[in-house]
Amino acid sequence: MPEDIKSIAHDVLRHRIGLTYEAEAENINVENIIDEIIGKINVP
Repeated sequence: MPEDIKSIAHDVLRHRIGLTYEAEAENINVENIIDEIIGKINVP
């Protein structure tokens, strides 16, 4: 179910995303990136 995937996405993806120094300087964090990815995926 899409809700199940969304509920575990942060735990699964958090350690797989590495931020650059530039991203950290612009206050971009991994949680924001994951939220943006989830928001762009169309649920069938």
